[in-house]
Amino acid sequence: MVYLFTIFGYLIVLFSFGFYLASRAKTQEDFMVAGRKLTAPVLVGTLLATWIGSGDIFSVADLSYNHGYSSLIGSGGGWMGIIIVYFIAGRVRRFGQFTVPDILEVRYNQWARILATITTIVTSVVIVSYQFRGGGWVLNIVSGGKVPMETAMVIVAGFVIGYTLFAGMISVAYLDVLNGVIIITGVFLALPFLIHQGGGLAHIAANVTTRQHPFLGNMTWVQAMGYFVPTFLLALGMGNTYQRFFSAKNPTEAKRSVVGWVIGVILLGIALQSLAVIGSSIFKELSQVEAGKIILLVAHRGLPVAVGCILFGAIVAIIISTANSFLLVPATNIMRDIYQRFINPEVSDKKIVLYSRIVVVLLGIIAYSLISFFPRILDAAYAAYTVYGAGITPALMAVFFWKRATPAAGVVSISAGMGVTIGWEIINKIQGHPPLGVPAIYPALICSVILLIAVSLLGSKPREEKWRPFF
Repeated sequence: MVYLFTIFGYLIVLFSFGFYLASRAKTQEDFMVAGRKLTAPVLVGTLLATWIGSGDIFSVADLSYNHGYSSLIGSGGGWMGIIIVYFIAGRVRRFGQFTVPDILEVRYNQWARILATITTIVTSVVIVSYQFRGGGWVLNIVSGGKVPMETAMVIVAGFVIGYTLFAGMISVAYLDVLNGVIIITGVFLALPFLIHQGGGLAHIAANVTTRQHPFLGNMTWVQAMGYFVPTFLLALGMGNTYQRFFSAKNPTEAKRSVVGWVIGVILLGIALQSLAVIGSSIFKELSQVEAGKIILLVAHRGLPVAVGCILFGAIVAIIISTANSFLLVPATNIMRDIYQRFINPEVSDKKIVLYSRIVVVLLGIIAYSLISFFPRILDAAYAAYTVYGAGITPALMAVFFWKRATPAAGVVSISAGMGVTIGWEIINKIQGHPPLGVPAIYPALICSVILLIAVSLLGSKPREEKWRPFF
């Protein structure tokens, strides 16, 4: 029960701090972009805590268990995307708005804003839903099954929703710094103890899951790129990232933060995958679902109790920080990009904060209702990455790198990327495998990019005022 007490104690600390910060969220800027006061060190903490999510704890760990360090192919897509983001972070902050749809409306039109908002909502609630599942796994395991899975997921969902609605970005950003410290400490402290538990590096290497290919593990190239590309596209266009850049004190702080962010995600990503790879040499022959829990098994049964408690604290920090970030972004989109933009432009700051909190609750309930759609977190993660990456990222990157992109092309590209992905995943769910055995990212991205280019070249060149703010 010591693990359970540790987790609940950590949650109480987070909730108390969030409640304290709630009094500081008085305006729209406070709630949505932390008053635009964040410095580079704080931004690094919140970017790191947001990117390293339960996707790494469960889906990437699942890949690492079955394919060894070949799973770095998927993570590498994210790293490459973040490096490219470095070159636009300052421009995003200078634009000085609140959301990615803000950018897309200025560059394209109001339909691009609406479609991007819908895409962001779909992506975010799916990501939040598997944070609830992952958190439920944690409570179920550390309680020895005394907290049933359904009850555990309700507890996690209730905490995340309550925590997020209090202080918005102020709470999320500053508490992510604490979460970042806990994550780094827990993960890197656990590694040497686990290596010892596994019998040393030579013994571990001889007992990890058998791999057919030294580079691809047990994946094909099609599967490997099916993990690389969605992660790459998500890193390029993730709404959480842009909302944090909008929260920066100035463009320089926004750009500087990306350097620390990319270093942190590379080191932490490799360390987390190492826990899963080493764990595969200790906990052998796990089923597909159980393989996704390998890092939880490592913390619970593969480490000394004290070290395991710290690693569980890191796991909970990862889940909570990701869940509240992805709950806040769509709430911001709904209020900023739909309600304030089209329904009530004169709404007061006080009402925006109040309504945003109501939306957080509603979105949290929707996310909880989606848990059963994707039984495997790996599938949910990459479906969400694909919806956003193929739907928004091509049009968003054209904002910063291609002056020739037209409003009509942006709208068609977003529609195609989102529509093809959702249709592909529905067929996948119905027949039990993707059409033609091809991951959704390939048809969705191809349609999105081809339509973006073709419609742009067939149309008239956009007016200079459309692209000038971003160059």
